[in-house]
Amino acid sequence: MLPEDFKNKYNRILGDEYEDFLLSFDEPVQKAYRVNPLKPYPVISDTEDHGNLPYGKWGHFGAVNGHSVDHVTGVVYSQEPSAQFVGEVVRPNPGERVLDLAAAPGGKSTHLAAFMGQKGLLWSNEIFLNRAKILSENIERMGIKNAIVSSHTPAELSSKLPGFFDKILLDAPCSGEGMFRKDPGAIAYWHEHYPAENATRQREILTEAVKMLRPGGQIIYSTCTFAPEEDEQIINWLMAAYPEFSLVSIEKPDGANLSDARPEWIDEAFVDGTTEHSATTTKDVMKKAARLWPHKLEGEGHFVAKLVKANGDYDDVSVVKPLKNKPLDKQQREILSNFFEEALITFDQKANEYVLFGDHLYMAPIGTPDISSMKILRLGLELGLFKKKRFEPAHALALALNPVEVKQSYEMNPEEWAQFVHGDVIQTRLDLDKGWVLMTANGNGAGWGRYVNGQIKNFFPKGLRFVVKK
Repeated sequence: MLPEDFKNKYNRILGDEYEDFLLSFDEPVQKAYRVNPLKPYPVISDTEDHGNLPYGKWGHFGAVNGHSVDHVTGVVYSQEPSAQFVGEVVRPNPGERVLDLAAAPGGKSTHLAAFMGQKGLLWSNEIFLNRAKILSENIERMGIKNAIVSSHTPAELSSKLPGFFDKILLDAPCSGEGMFRKDPGAIAYWHEHYPAENATRQREILTEAVKMLRPGGQIIYSTCTFAPEEDEQIINWLMAAYPEFSLVSIEKPDGANLSDARPEWIDEAFVDGTTEHSATTTKDVMKKAARLWPHKLEGEGHFVAKLVKANGDYDDVSVVKPLKNKPLDKQQREILSNFFEEALITFDQKANEYVLFGDHLYMAPIGTPDISSMKILRLGLELGLFKKKRFEPAHALALALNPVEVKQSYEMNPEEWAQFVHGDVIQTRLDLDKGWVLMTANGNGAGWGRYVNGQIKNFFPKGLRFVVKK
């Protein structure tokens, strides 16, 4: 049940629209997903498609089965419809340096990666380590090669990466009002002053975010709340505190703005506790930012604003040092070369750098900065693990490879797929050479196998194994 203070607040804000807004909470939650263009065969085969989203070329209505071939091979990512609008606003270009500052569980990061096409540097950060691990797993599943995953506070990150990024997305921690229909449990946390409490934290995070943006760069700020304290007021505060920022108009789908708010509410409501903002400024924010209301479209509540930092020289921007790396020793180079010769036909190693974490080998994205003393969970693409005198390829590599890049691939039928994800040995139908085999489903990498004496030994990770229900 919605709190009375919440209902009274939005009755006042929405006026004649309030009844439709209230009724929307009784409507069913819309499921949606994105198709991953980074996969060699991004065609859905076992996921329902109930029509395209009104924005974005990859979004579809429909529910995703977490044990389906589409999901396991990273062809689809389950993501709420309105949340997909955020990535469309960021729309990074290949080659840019992009930060997703509060990235878990990874929906928006994987969306940004789709635009970047494996080029440039995507830095996905999550302060809570357990959530950062889930973020890293989703980055891996989608076959993303150019992402760094870290677990730091915004202040820790800004001290290491001043003026480093072209675009920064802050999908800010918020009161979650826009998710009340999808997650009724969030209602229990809400009270009259909860949005204002979140706004304080949002200003603190943005204070660190602006330090990491280069001149001419963009900050995209989003929330999943209706609260003006966390939305328009935050944008007003940011432009007042940092005059070098200006607001950019967002191209909005139908019904995505707050055009019907009452003028008297605008005049009296926008005071953030430190700075009073004029109705003119607030109306400008309303016009250029985007609000997604659940009674106006098929999705939950969201707010998105885009700001650009003026070009110019700033004294507080320092040069970020490049990656420090210890080269592979002679034996490691030989072992790796032998693996490439045995397993791969082509593999783009240009403009990347090998980095060792213990015995785990990664290919760092181009432009990777110094990561000394940082908590990094994923540094680009994990290639594999050095084990004594051999190299064992990583599951991440299998998910990132195109079958034409490997010496041997094996397209599984439904029965073999069920055996593979369960961890069983595959009795092969084909005459293969001894060695590594890329196991594929619908043409996309699903994991590694190793062919020996007429059967394929299974290297699908134990922690991911499951039973396919018939």
